[in-house]
Amino acid sequence: TCALPICSAPDGYTLAYIDTSFTSNPSLYRKLAYDAVKDFAPVSLLASAPVVLLVHPSVPVKTLKDLIALARSRPGELNFSASGAGSATHLGVELFRSAAKVDVVVIPYKGSGPAAVAVLSGEVVMTVASPSATAPHIAAGRLRALAVTGEKRLAALPQVATFDESGLRGVDASTYWNALAPAGTPREVISTLNGAKVKAMQIPEVSKRLLSLGFEPLGSTPEEAAASIRNELAKWARVARETGMRAQ
Repeated sequence: TCALPICSAPDGYTLAYIDTSFTSNPSLYRKLAYDAVKDFAPVSLLASAPVVLLVHPSVPVKTLKDLIALARSRPGELNFSASGAGSATHLGVELFRSAAKVDVVVIPYKGSGPAAVAVLSGEVVMTVASPSATAPHIAAGRLRALAVTGEKRLAALPQVATFDESGLRGVDASTYWNALAPAGTPREVISTLNGAKVKAMQIPEVSKRLLSLGFEPLGSTPEEAAASIRNELAKWARVARETGMRAQ
């Protein structure tokens, strides 16, 4: 039997909720059981989660520009921890490598916990991670935050500049969540589902909970959701070409 939403009737009763792996997997894996564009009908963007670039406090840099200069002066010497090949942190590291044009070593760990411990202990010098999970370490001085993804600074880390503000554009390694229906779902059904999803993202309790977890509530039109998916597919395809990134 097929458990994928694409095998379900396009009647609006079966939906898929996907994150960034949906748009990065086509560039990481040689063969998938679905086509990310043809087999689905986007309903709405739901939320996004930015990531923060962190270094161990022993690293002699204070800004993103300092880090890039240091990496360029020591090619192949600085190392990044990532929570496994193809993970969100791995994608963030590879995107940074591509945009900054630096040669750093990516070391995969078995999960985000071990990857964070590696940089906290000084085993590696930097990583990208969730702001909500690392904010206490940043506040205590155990980690130094250099830049966050997204269009604006985070309320939880107002002192940390965005990548754009720091002069490095194109580093959006945020995770995006979308609601998708099977391809062929009638337009009126998509519209009904969209209205419900957008309304849900505006419920104060839902919005507050998402913000507390480090997410940004969104909500969008189906067209905006489709455009976001196309942009993310193109972005990760480019990064895979430029860095040779593969999960298998």
